Amino acid sequence: MKKRFLPIAALGLTAALGMSACSAPADGGGGEDVNAEGQTLDVWIMEGTNPDSEAFFDEVGAAFTEETGAELNVEYVQWADAHDRFVTSIAGGTTPDVAETGTTWTAEFADAGALAPIGEYVESEDLGGDLVEGLVTSGTYDDELYGMPWYAGVRSLVYRADIFEELGLEAPTSWDEIVAAGEAVKAAHPEMIAFAVPGDAEFGVYPWVWGAGGEVAVEDGDAWESQLASPESQEGIQFYTDLALKHGFSSAGATTWKETDVLDNFSQGNVAMALMGSWTPAAIVEKNAELEGKFAATPIPGKDGGISPSVLGGSHLSMFETAENKDLAWEFIKLMTTGEFAEQWGEQSGYFPGQASLLAETMESDDPLVAPFATQLVDGGGTVPVTPKFGAVQAKKTTNTAIQAILSGQKTVEQATTDAAAEMDEIMNGN
Repeated sequence: MKKRFLPIAALGLTAALGMSACSAPADGGGGEDVNAEGQTLDVWIMEGTNPDSEAFFDEVGAAFTEETGAELNVEYVQWADAHDRFVTSIAGGTTPDVAETGTTWTAEFADAGALAPIGEYVESEDLGGDLVEGLVTSGTYDDELYGMPWYAGVRSLVYRADIFEELGLEAPTSWDEIVAAGEAVKAAHPEMIAFAVPGDAEFGVYPWVWGAGGEVAVEDGDAWESQLASPESQEGIQFYTDLALKHGFSSAGATTWKETDVLDNFSQGNVAMALMGSWTPAAIVEKNAELEGKFAATPIPGKDGGISPSVLGGSHLSMFETAENKDLAWEFIKLMTTGEFAEQWGEQSGYFPGQASLLAETMESDDPLVAPFATQLVDGGGTVPVTPKFGAVQAKKTTNTAIQAILSGQKTVEQATTDAAAEMDEIMNGN
């Protein structure tokens, strides 16, 4: 059974577009007042390629204290280190009260018994009908909601519009056009990386797998079977790695790059094309104001046209069982995911909100750096295998290890994907 695409109805947009004043109040109200004078709520928020958020959380903290009397203690955790840190804190009973959990981790942490169910809170606030269904699905485990939808993000192709205009190029609409554009950039600007191929950026791999007709893994009864070694998946990965190895568009140094490295190098003017998230345009301008207006986005081209699906990522806010005051934890979650602060976060970060009524408003934007990502989200959103074990696959860096082995010349595509598929099967089906 395939579980990849999230069509418009699954994103909750059909319902959202028909919503009216009966949606949740703008302040996310409706709950009991919480008086937690003298208490502190410990929260982990992830950081990496998104814009700096400290000023935003200062404002959130002030509102939280005014509303509840409690102090907000926010700790920022790098995405690259977060999974291991969560696993260690869960084992040691030192988890925060609330944390941002990636959509592929929520079920894993719930399965470990670390998260507190929040379905009753959502129901008591009458919020269930105004949440993006795709995020609700990934936040649900054993029919219980453990992850409150906060925001969604998707990766598309970001490119230097000024360089393309200089060379008379249009945004690529097929894989052949990507190669043609890369060759033109390489000839005119040999100092630039025509297309970045990072070796440590898993979600930049799967669009090529899906674009060639492959799958990451499929479910067969109670078991999962990796499809990374299928001919279709191998074709997609071969095309992607050939952008570096055959066409010379990337650099040897990019073999170890994470998405943060792609962002930094694009911001420094070193990269002409790369897969980047809907949240990165604001971060690019934040890092280099001179690039404002000089770059654009387009949906990831399919092999022969159309759109190659991209992972619908994003985050939940999850309450941990170690939280002493769960009502207080919920007040923070509600404050962040509904109403004013949810809308403000989406506007300043480039993420799509997890509240469907707010998402509907975002979809109407005429911003050229919003519309392409919105198109990717609706027409080309995909999911990785929905199993608690996939977080362990990510922690093992199974896919990244395969890509690095190919880029470094240690393995062929066939060897690397065969080994990766075997490791993925063992992890997903192991005890």
